Amino acid sequence: MTPLTILIPAAGASSRMRGGDKLLEPVNSQPMLRRQTMMARIACPSVIVTLRPGDAARHDLLNGLDVTVLTVTDAASGMSASIRAGAMAAGTNALMILPADMPDLTSDDLLLMIATFDQCPDHILRATAHDGTPGHPVIFPPDCLGQLTQLTGDEGARSLLQTRKARVRLIVLPDQHALTDLDTPEDWANWRARR
Repeated sequence: MTPLTILIPAAGASSRMRGGDKLLEPVNSQPMLRRQTMMARIACPSVIVTLRPGDAARHDLLNGLDVTVLTVTDAASGMSASIRAGAMAAGTNALMILPADMPDLTSDDLLLMIATFDQCPDHILRATAHDGTPGHPVIFPPDCLGQLTQLTGDEGARSLLQTRKARVRLIVLPDQHALTDLDTPEDWANWRARR
């Protein structure tokens, strides 16, 4: 069994929420960030959450949870800042990148990804919808962490997935679990209406 850490990048500014914070939005009576973090802890004992400096509201959501909180001083440079910090903190563990704003994901989804990774630890695992549309989360083997620490900009690990595409194995998750990503007030309203 390959040791694994789950990274929840939560240092973004929620700029498309027009003054709101998507990670404070309630999902099943829990703020989004706390819900994702608790779900990650069910699936894995090692969880890292990245936050912006001085983000007391998000930090308070993690009170009482056994997770590592990393303050990302260069969070304004994009998603890559959180990934770099998480990859460095993961040490020699594999790294699952679990977006903080995907409310359809479940702990069962994460456990499926982890169990599959245990069977093929040299692959990069990427969750997909039923139609094969790639989404999240993604698990990177330990030998990819060096490249993750070199990422720049706001595209996450997209470039690494491209250069290592021969190693990517797709894992189908139920319904739209791998794709539902809520960034705007309208996204949240539409998602709630569908539920």
